[in-house]
Amino acid sequence: MHAFRQFVSAHAKLFQSGKQLSPPQFKKSARKISRNASRVLIFSPHPDDECIVGGLPLRLQREAKWNVANVAVTLGSKTERKAARRRELKNACEFLGFDLIVAGLEEINLETRQKNRAQWNSAVQTIAKILAEQKPRAIFLPHENDVHPTHVGTHFLVLDALKKLPRVFNCFVVETEFWGQMANPNLLVEIGAGDLADLIAALSFHAGEMKRNPYHARLPAWMMDNVWRAELVCGAGAAAPDFAFGAIYRLQKWRDGKFQAVFNGGKFLSAKKNPAALFR
Repeated sequence: MHAFRQFVSAHAKLFQSGKQLSPPQFKKSARKISRNASRVLIFSPHPDDECIVGGLPLRLQREAKWNVANVAVTLGSKTERKAARRRELKNACEFLGFDLIVAGLEEINLETRQKNRAQWNSAVQTIAKILAEQKPRAIFLPHENDVHPTHVGTHFLVLDALKKLPRVFNCFVVETEFWGQMANPNLLVEIGAGDLADLIAALSFHAGEMKRNPYHARLPAWMMDNVWRAELVCGAGAAAPDFAFGAIYRLQKWRDGKFQAVFNGGKFLSAKKNPAALFR
């Protein structure tokens, strides 16, 4: 057997062992970040998205001392699972130190946007109210082609809510990917092993979803694949950074009622650099 077979076999064994791990025991820690610190909102289509796309928000919380709140746009589509998913979500957010805002909306998709304007407008008002009250410095939301109907719906829901706010409202907008890759991302953020381990641990609290698909154990491979895709961020032929794990995003700013570029081209952000430098 050559060394590469051993290398691949080790990955397979790690995946199997990761599936067997139980959610960690922990005590909710006392707040160490000022309520007056900059605020981040993660608009999550479903419970568990906050862990999957939360690498940069977690770094902003830990390194820049920003407040992070997860906005649970929906609690999933299965009525019988909503109470359990809410409990699982609460545990995951408490483990990461994220605040939790439950919007708990229904049928957030393009069909509702097109055919049920009253329901859609009500949902838009809910999100606009959250944005106006929270005054975030940065928000995270799925990109417009993230495949899953609720992910795509969440993108346009938040975009419509932004358009409802006064033109003086501004914030950074970070688009995320899960079900579908972005064609034009502009940011690759290194996720350290410790942060990634905590994201996976938080994801394991979503026990009902992990039984259906143990994607928490697959998250390290996904984060490695993101680094493989570095050329999408900084152009064909760009050298990949020496990151083991990374998360891909698209960073823009919402100002004067529209998206505006923050920088030209793409950027890599290493674990050695404070992520707050992106938001100036």
